[in-house]
Amino acid sequence: MTVIHADGLDHKALNEKIRQTADPCIVDGCCGQRFIAAGMAGREIGIRGIPGNALGAYLNGGRLTVEGNAQDAVGDTMNAGTIVIHGNIGDAAGYAMRGGKIYVRGNAGYRAGIHMKAYEEKVPLMVIGGKAGSFLGEYQAGGIIIVLNLDAPQKKCIGFFPCTGMHGGKMFLRSACENVVFPQQVTARPASGGDLHELREYLREYCELFSLDPEEVLSAPFTVVTPDSKNPYRQMYVAN
Repeated sequence: MTVIHADGLDHKALNEKIRQTADPCIVDGCCGQRFIAAGMAGREIGIRGIPGNALGAYLNGGRLTVEGNAQDAVGDTMNAGTIVIHGNIGDAAGYAMRGGKIYVRGNAGYRAGIHMKAYEEKVPLMVIGGKAGSFLGEYQAGGIIIVLNLDAPQKKCIGFFPCTGMHGGKMFLRSACENVVFPQQVTARPASGGDLHELREYLREYCELFSLDPEEVLSAPFTVVTPDSKNPYRQMYVAN
């Protein structure tokens, strides 16, 4: 496996080295370089350190694995592939993502999954193992967002104003969500047996990656959130 030492390299030089290196490769000593693997496809890249904003932006395939934390806009507008974060991520993860998977072992900041969308066979998936900040799934138009709240289940799993403007997709929250206020244009209900069967498939790879027992994860109550209006914006912004 080839090791690329990121010390002293800006994001352009680092990406050029990645393009010139055969798979798989490790980026060592990463310290805030932005746009790592942006637009790439079919690469297997491990990252030691903390990548900067827009890791895997416009990603078209392959796998990126970060051993620690990552900053904002992970998977911005990604089309395909898998991004695995063993720590926490910053704000706006999965912004407008159109396909692929983002797996986070820790927490996510604000606006995770904002404007996530789906098209035909492309259904993006984001799984957050800890908690998610405010505005989760803002303007979500498609895809699947899962928040597992694994590390402190006695606390709220998400922040304020979840699902604002949500008009597509689905959200699974590992909580009864008794203390969460949802907007009027969505329906939040306890997960059914069919929902849990669907969820088990989404979590299969995630649990394997992070050595979790899927049955233990699924033993807690889940809340399923979906849009219930074909015209949520009128409900929110137009006076009757």
